[in-house]
Amino acid sequence: MIEIQNVSTSFDSPSGRFTAVDDVSLHIKRGTIQGIIGFSGAGKSTLLRNINLLERPTSGRILVDGVDLLTLSDAELRTKRHDIGMIFQHFNLLNNLTAQENVELSLKFAGVGKAERRRRAAETLEIVDLGDKAGAYPAKLSGGQKQRVAIARALATEPKVLLCDEPTSAVDPRTTASVLQYLADVNAKFGITIVVVTHEMNVIKAIADNVAVMEEGRVVEQFDLSELQRPGFHPATQSGRYLISDEIQLDRSAHAKAVSEGLLNV
Repeated sequence: MIEIQNVSTSFDSPSGRFTAVDDVSLHIKRGTIQGIIGFSGAGKSTLLRNINLLERPTSGRILVDGVDLLTLSDAELRTKRHDIGMIFQHFNLLNNLTAQENVELSLKFAGVGKAERRRRAAETLEIVDLGDKAGAYPAKLSGGQKQRVAIARALATEPKVLLCDEPTSAVDPRTTASVLQYLADVNAKFGITIVVVTHEMNVIKAIADNVAVMEEGRVVEQFDLSELQRPGFHPATQSGRYLISDEIQLDRSAHAKAVSEGLLNV
């Protein structure tokens, strides 16, 4: 469904040329949920934005449903992006528009007529159980409700692919489970291929079929989530091992030494 082939993305910076994505290749199967995880600065969000060319790669190929996006004209790319929905970390809702109008906006950009826009916006708000909030403005919605409006907006164009950039980092832990459940339901009901970028391994454990671990712009490891249940399985990389751990581990030796020497009061 999605083929990322030898993709690199570089930017000019005051300190010189910076490579955010470094020769990444990744195959994402149709109808699956692919997790991409890594620490801050690993390049995961840039790679996600490469998939719909919000960030154009410096080199490589991006194929979605067999179409190489880098070969398309601007007009062809705009049309193809209707097949690729995107959910952002901070919702990206317009405060002066109602939930219904925010959802309709993506359809308006796609050239959909007014009556059809209203029908599809109402339909997708029902999918995320927000039909009763259609007339509410973002200021009157909780963080979870805002993210569900964003999911409805992404679904309104009937995409084949849904890209999620840190979709739960702006909501509380209880709301995280709700947002992930809606994404899982959308995947199961409509067969939409979902790519989730996050630094939270618990999110990946809850929803993904496969995880790619990124470090310094490269995919350093990839495995099916079912492997976590296999006795004796351990990620091959230090990043992978750290990310699957549920515990925060600190080196307390320096602190203990400072306390024993009277340098710190506790």
